[in-house]
Amino acid sequence: MLILLPPSEGKTPAPSGDPVNHDELWLPRLATARKRVQTRLVALSRRTSARAVAESLQVLGLTDGLKPELARNATLQHAPAARASLVYTGVLYEALEPETLDGAARDWLDRTAVVFSGLWGVVRLADRIPAYRLSVGVTLPPPVGGLTAYWKKHLKPALDPAAADGPVLDLRSGAYAAMWAPPARTSATVRVLHERLVGGSPQRSVVSHFNKATKGRMIRALATAAAEPCSVDEVVTALKDLGHQVEEVPMPAGKPRQLDVIVRDL
Repeated sequence: MLILLPPSEGKTPAPSGDPVNHDELWLPRLATARKRVQTRLVALSRRTSARAVAESLQVLGLTDGLKPELARNATLQHAPAARASLVYTGVLYEALEPETLDGAARDWLDRTAVVFSGLWGVVRLADRIPAYRLSVGVTLPPPVGGLTAYWKKHLKPALDPAAADGPVLDLRSGAYAAMWAPPARTSATVRVLHERLVGGSPQRSVVSHFNKATKGRMIRALATAAAEPCSVDEVVTALKDLGHQVEEVPMPAGKPRQLDVIVRDL
């Protein structure tokens, strides 16, 4: 089983430690592709003239108040690295709380969950990475170009074999979902809906902030239970057994299955 996660926009830098070793990250065949992106990002972020800084901020989609992110990117080659589970600290990861899991649950999470990234392509939570700022929607200077297209080309031959043996639970946002498409017949996407009574009738709406928190809690429950589903049907059964209300939405042939997780308390 694979669980596909988005990165968090906010990241916590490692206070100390050795820099990233590309050859030790999951799927080392991606090392060259990762180094190429890092090299272009570092070069872009190192420029110091006022005009160049303004251009770099624009390329990376950052506001003037986020200039410190350029300085962080500029030192990526030597910056201390830490487990990705410590670096990614957004809403989903706060709800997941990977570092508070017991040993067996953390081992399950480390081999099951993978994070998609504009810089690394994809990493496991046990991989050691530095903090960085790079959205997958960015277009870097040649020969990298648009990161979505770049990673589409490199991830497919690396990830297709990794996803061949079991179900894939896709919890990514749209931008990161475009980097790689898992096999439709063995994968499912998840949408979180908030159900509440309006005028005495139940109404449902898509949630945003709590969408991430619900997904984090859902993964934590699966990790704690050491769930080992062999199919999407078994994923649904495992989630229901763990107390989640899951409903399947009919999808056209050739599309991943869509699971709606219904929540009433946010």
